[in-house]
Amino acid sequence: MHLFKHVLIFVDTPISYSSISFSSCENVMMRGLFAIMMLMFHVHGIPQEKDQNLIKTTCRNTPNYQLCISTLTADPTSINDDVAGLGLIMVAAVKAKAKETMKAIKKLMVSRPELRNALNDCFDRYKAILVGDVPEAEEALRGNPKFAENSMADSSIEAVACEQNFRKVKSPLTGLNNAMRDLSDVARAIIRNLL
Repeated sequence: MHLFKHVLIFVDTPISYSSISFSSCENVMMRGLFAIMMLMFHVHGIPQEKDQNLIKTTCRNTPNYQLCISTLTADPTSINDDVAGLGLIMVAAVKAKAKETMKAIKKLMVSRPELRNALNDCFDRYKAILVGDVPEAEEALRGNPKFAENSMADSSIEAVACEQNFRKVKSPLTGLNNAMRDLSDVARAIIRNLL
């Protein structure tokens, strides 16, 4: 606490030190501490600005800038990630949307039994996303990103195919299918930056 009072006095006091008696050693220590604190504030501000620019630049290369920005900035770790890390965040969003859609399909199987065939096909497609596409993309982002791009392209195709099951009736999954398609397309575009 004694040292902290000196820092406050040092920071709040104009250059004149006539009212404060620091020994030569304390004066050097205080100036050094102040310099280190200022350097820390300066250094920590630069990466955040740089990383925010990485997110914005990366999202500009996607088909849906707003979706990209909102998905990435919702994850607090995105500020420290490189492009591969941003890709992993988008793949995680695809995974979450697939789980959400599978839950909705299960509920619809009970409430809309007349759609059972279409819903069964959709369930299988979303299961393929969860069991095949997402794990492959996660692994490929740590190795060969081309496979990750292919996986996200497949996720988008699966969502569109699910929606097409409802040609004769109004689809109860349109919002979820469109969201999956859009997230997959954004993830694919981010991954393409790594190729």
